[in-house]
Amino acid sequence: MGKKLKIGVACGGTGGHIFPGLATANELAERGHDVTLWLAGKDIEHESVKGWRGNIITIPAEGFQFGLSLRSLKTIFKLFRAYRMAVVKMKQQMPDVVLAMGSYASFGPVKAARKFQIPYVLHEANLLPGRAVSMLAHNANTVAVSFEKTGYYLKHPKIVQTGMPLRKSLQLACEKVRNARTPSDPLRIMIMGGSRGAQVLNDEVPGALAMAAAKGVNMHIIHIAGLQNTDAIQAVYDKAGVKAEVHQFVQKMEDVYLNIDLAICRSGAATCAELAVFGVPALLIPYPHAVRNHQMSNARVMQDAGAADVVDQDDLTATWLRDYLVSVSEKPGRLERMSVAMKKRGQSNAAAKLADLIEKVGEA
Repeated sequence: MGKKLKIGVACGGTGGHIFPGLATANELAERGHDVTLWLAGKDIEHESVKGWRGNIITIPAEGFQFGLSLRSLKTIFKLFRAYRMAVVKMKQQMPDVVLAMGSYASFGPVKAARKFQIPYVLHEANLLPGRAVSMLAHNANTVAVSFEKTGYYLKHPKIVQTGMPLRKSLQLACEKVRNARTPSDPLRIMIMGGSRGAQVLNDEVPGALAMAAAKGVNMHIIHIAGLQNTDAIQAVYDKAGVKAEVHQFVQKMEDVYLNIDLAICRSGAATCAELAVFGVPALLIPYPHAVRNHQMSNARVMQDAGAADVVDQDDLTATWLRDYLVSVSEKPGRLERMSVAMKKRGQSNAAAKLADLIEKVGEA
């Protein structure tokens, strides 16, 4: 390692920005750097960074709004206020380099870094660049991306594919071989809706799986329902005689990924990255209201690689899903081929690669 750097990591807002930012921050801290997290004051942040031992600076911020309205004017005011607050905080604790993980929480710290001529690196998790990254990329030293083809949508002279940083427990566990399924074993399926938009999956999938069971498909289900009524979901499986474990959340996701044959889930950048490093084939149902429909774009990349199947939420019916599961159960070789394709997309060293990039920019 070269000189010890002071590094700001702006990763507030949502879990999709906090967790990869925190993973990279931990990697940099382990290398001996002085790392400060810049957050946005959202509820999810408090729980997510509980184990963080370094400094934290909180700059309240709000998401981007477009169009002429009272709300958009308030947003502009709040972003400007975030910038002013970030200038004051950064002047007191000047970093050598700033890493911004995207989202509105990046705006204040990045604009402050520009004012003080501090180099900054942006990370874009999705295939299609978000509003913040698109807005802030022009003066960035480098833009790190998870998807190689992001470069088609974001014009910048220095785009580096680092992948999506994952927390240490996932990085370590993905090196293990997944527990194989024998022909007599049930088809092990994980259903996971994510923090937003899980209701549709919770409503549609259990009934479809019950119908597949009636067609003779032998299954073992792990259903991660989020903040939903798990008792009602469990009752559907129990009535159909389907072996199922229904949880609101699962802390050790690595144990799930190592013991499933198929995931039915959304296609956020973090989910796609985690599926890839573990080589878990998937039926992806993109969240249709994601900004710029970026989840569908992520899903199509996985589909084109032969790693996943994709269905639009509007086309997801119990009958369609029943027929899909019957087909999958009758062709185990197809899941094996999808698993190989998925594993090829895995980038388990993304946190280290992003940390290497930050060190290079900070020491320049």
